[in-house]
Amino acid sequence: MQDYVEYLNEKIDVMVERSPFLKLIGIKVTDIQDGVAVGTIQVSADEHTNLYQIAHGGTLASLADTVMGLACATTGKKVVTLDINMNYLGAAVVGDVVTATAKLIHGGKSTMVVECDLTKENRQLIGKARATFFVTGMLGRQW
Repeated sequence: MQDYVEYLNEKIDVMVERSPFLKLIGIKVTDIQDGVAVGTIQVSADEHTNLYQIAHGGTLASLADTVMGLACATTGKKVVTLDINMNYLGAAVVGDVVTATAKLIHGGKSTMVVECDLTKENRQLIGKARATFFVTGMLGRQW
């Protein structure tokens, strides 16, 4: 896995730059290790909030989905999300930095399962996610 971890760490900025959605919502990938990925988002009133001026659940789900997919990529496998479950345990308000930490818990040939904790700066747990990913092939060196 280490070869893919090094590759992802070298190319993550290019990957984000080429992903319109990641640029749009402002996800920053801060750490990639074997079977682990970490990313953050700073909640913006103009981009990420719902009617109550707290982070929209879709924003947090997108953050979790992104880092869970990257945790899968550390194995060299290209994946798509089959299923995702989110538990919202707290709110993030404008200005909060939310950190998503994803850990691979099953790395099979055709499916992978990842769990993710979402926390605020004070380490308060505000969400938990779990997703199953379908393996579509191996990562290329396209970036």
